[in-house]
Amino acid sequence: MPAASNSPANAALVGVHWEGGLEDGTLVLIDQVRLPTEVAYLRLRALEPVRQAICDLSVRGAPAISIAAAYGIVLHLVPIALREHLGKGSEALEQAFAHACERLVSSRPTAVNLRWAIERMRECFQRHTGHLTALEMCARLLLEAKRIQREDQELCRRISAHGAALLPATGGVYTHCNTGALATGGVGTALGCLVEARRAGKDIAVFAGETRPLFQGARLTALELLAAQVPVTLCCDSAAASLMARGKVQAVIVGADRICANGDTANKIGTYSLAVLARFHGIPFYVAAPYSTFDLTLADGSLIHIEERAADEVRRPLGRQAAPLEVAVANPAFDVTPASLITAIITERGVISQPTRAAVMALMGNDGEALSAV
Repeated sequence: MPAASNSPANAALVGVHWEGGLEDGTLVLIDQVRLPTEVAYLRLRALEPVRQAICDLSVRGAPAISIAAAYGIVLHLVPIALREHLGKGSEALEQAFAHACERLVSSRPTAVNLRWAIERMRECFQRHTGHLTALEMCARLLLEAKRIQREDQELCRRISAHGAALLPATGGVYTHCNTGALATGGVGTALGCLVEARRAGKDIAVFAGETRPLFQGARLTALELLAAQVPVTLCCDSAAASLMARGKVQAVIVGADRICANGDTANKIGTYSLAVLARFHGIPFYVAAPYSTFDLTLADGSLIHIEERAADEVRRPLGRQAAPLEVAVANPAFDVTPASLITAIITERGVISQPTRAAVMALMGNDGEALSAV
């Protein structure tokens, strides 16, 4: 795989990829902080570089983070199994497994998919402890990580089909942050809905907000939509109200990093203001996310921990000073949109219209049904 490409618009934008087998396996990530000017790859073979890639947003998007974390656990355990526990039972890996889980779950606290993937790997580990060798356990965990990625591909496909049906036949659709192939294991969630709508013949064009301070909309979403040949216009985040007031936006669709039992939704900072604007202008506001994004243990959005990121992301966006270096900065990575402002939540199981606790629990209350047809 090449280290870089000078033609990012034509590149295969697959954010997360496992290369090789068990003992020689490598987690390959597109380094998203270097897009759109360069398509460069990180080739990771140890836990701490995976954690750092998540913290640095080299890999980002809740589903993509969860996939990377699952592979990160495998990368940590394989050399230990080969070096220290070859031929021993899998219980010898318990301490190393717990360490990997602890390191990864702390890397991005808001996105629930990360914790979900780690818990799924933990369940796999516990289910097979006692009747596999240490190396056999690593092989089993690698299969589970690959299954998580394959399932996300199918989740994205189903979400995209449900969401495309809701989007208008013609007109403008506004989206925020990045929710495409770079952020997931498949075609994407909200972005997948837009791509599928175009494939289905709908005459929609996309307005992509820059998504400050890290410009995921400008650097990533615009790039992905250009590659998918979906008409896209980039705009400042602060232009959204003007576009809506002038009748240029017929729908808003975004992703999510955590959805509570009542439908309150955490997503990239700026999402809440878009929902308020959409309600004022009578525009439907859609959220697209898989079942792994739902946190039914949280009653409402007031209980979501919001990650505060480094001040220099605002003072020095993209590495260039834009403000006095001594100025205080508020840099919450996410905000919470109340369910009352959400027209519908689009999932792989179907659509939750006018989300309430009863509606969310009716559709999402049994995780075991998520991929019964896969």
